[in-house]
Amino acid sequence: MSFEGKTAWITGASSGIGAALAREWGSRGTRIILSGRDEARLAEVASDIATQTLVLPFDVRDEDAMQAATKTAIGWHDGVDIFVANAGISQRSPAVETSMQVYRDIIEIDLTAQIAATQALLPHFAKRGSGHLLFISSIAGKVGVPMRTAYCAAKHGLIGYADALRGELSQSGVGVHVVCPGSVATDVSRNALTSDGTKRGRSDKVIDNGIRPEDAARRIVDAVAGGQREIIVAEGMEEAMGEGRRTPDALFDQVAAMVAAGYMEKMQAED
Repeated sequence: MSFEGKTAWITGASSGIGAALAREWGSRGTRIILSGRDEARLAEVASDIATQTLVLPFDVRDEDAMQAATKTAIGWHDGVDIFVANAGISQRSPAVETSMQVYRDIIEIDLTAQIAATQALLPHFAKRGSGHLLFISSIAGKVGVPMRTAYCAAKHGLIGYADALRGELSQSGVGVHVVCPGSVATDVSRNALTSDGTKRGRSDKVIDNGIRPEDAARRIVDAVAGGQREIIVAEGMEEAMGEGRRTPDALFDQVAAMVAAGYMEKMQAED
């Protein structure tokens, strides 16, 4: 599959996996829309991309700003072909010490805001009958990892939403992809929230020695091009954990077959 001439909109694009995906798709001739809170950092990423770019800064928690950004993104060139729900924040704290506000903040950023952004774009994708929706979850969205209870809750939820949405869109021509990275060498651990909501401020050795963001991005884009629905990007023990919890393609196919057989229409007729 060629992405040349397509448009990809990436949230959380100022650093890490988001920035690497922007550069990787840009190298394949894709126009790039970069979103995040830091306009200056987004502009710096855009300066590395040879194709056309649009810097579209907003806070994913600001739904009015998100709706306005969606209109701008759809109106740029020929609309959005690829949407990457990547914005997120992690956690490093034991549940017994973690305030409920940390749970609320992480779930709002990592789950609710990603759903809201996708919902705003769904009519556009449904009308086009083509395109790709990518949800950046985590190995922690497949396996419960200690010190990350809020993060795991949000990332498990994101996979649940994406899997259900994939079934609903299975006859529409729109592809839905879940990405589960393991340790990637980004600032995810340094920016993680602690029990009182403050930033941790330091990284983990396993993160620092993790997969390079550009390598992770290349693997993700290749997997999307190959039509892979669940994309695990991890190594060693983390890869084994993800593969052990991988959803079988046969199950995805079974859900798609239910939809093709009129499952949704029957459910709606009973209401």
